Amino acid sequence: MSVLRYDVLGIGNAIVDVLARAEDDFLVKQGMPKGGMALIDQARAEAIYDAMGPAVEVSGGSAANTIVGVASLGGRGAFIGKVRDDEFGRTFVHDIRAAGIAFDTPPASAGPATARCYVLVTPDGERTMNTFLGAAQDLHPRDIDPDAIAAAQITYLEGYLWDPPHAKEAFLKAAKIAHGTGRRVALTLSDAFCVDRYRDEFLGLIRNGTIDIVFANERELHSLYQTADFDTAVNAARVDAKLMVVTRSEKGSLVITREQNDAVRAEPIDRVVDATGAGDLFAAGFLVGLARGADHRNCARLGALAAAEVIQHMGARPETSLKALAEASGFVL
Repeated sequence: MSVLRYDVLGIGNAIVDVLARAEDDFLVKQGMPKGGMALIDQARAEAIYDAMGPAVEVSGGSAANTIVGVASLGGRGAFIGKVRDDEFGRTFVHDIRAAGIAFDTPPASAGPATARCYVLVTPDGERTMNTFLGAAQDLHPRDIDPDAIAAAQITYLEGYLWDPPHAKEAFLKAAKIAHGTGRRVALTLSDAFCVDRYRDEFLGLIRNGTIDIVFANERELHSLYQTADFDTAVNAARVDAKLMVVTRSEKGSLVITREQNDAVRAEPIDRVVDATGAGDLFAAGFLVGLARGADHRNCARLGALAAAEVIQHMGARPETSLKALAEASGFVL
């Protein structure tokens, strides 16, 4: 077995987030389903940018946010994702490396621009996303570094990768390498609309053992099993998944295994400012806990702590040291 260099290696869309506050009527006027994620082309991206209010640009992408969270917790992280050699691409590369993450995917010298996601945050903290995938959708199996995958205790994949065909192949190549070297593979379902598009394929990956650990929120779980009844969905997940973790906002999380279900409370907070990245950072905490040998309950507690930090400010990446917060709460990392 290869020498372990990373706790978690993430593979996902390398995206720059463009965040702005918006009222609900703006979403209605723009025809955006609140809380969803729509894939858009470059023309629509430009139209949204022109219509939205003042914005903040920060490096993002679901799996990348998770790996930044891993690093903030003191974990060793790596990331694989595709950018274009342009201004946004250079911003992304700088930011992820500055967070202490290994990132060696070569940028594209031609083709679509670096991906961006327009994140509109309503007063209740809910985020509605419109994503131009650009260069991110050109992630190819040749971008998967077998040595890096073999050196990571857990390879973490985002469901959004299932949209572009080459990225799907890259996803499956990485999972095969990880399992071939005795490592584990985790998947976040990413978005209920993503689950709607690929339900059967996601269920296949879970049932055939390609995926060892699944992260979902309630909406994604209901979509996966096409039921509005939470207990029915949980019982189905218990049969299908080795380990599934369902986040439930202020209700905390539920860790589902074939042996038992374990409910873990949310971390108390003063106020939700921006829910962007809550699931990504929960996954960071859970995975670092798992990589360091914590039991599932403490993994979920660590995830809750990381999610609580990120939802109390704008943006999907931590603004304070998650390791320091964890240690102050009694965790030894």
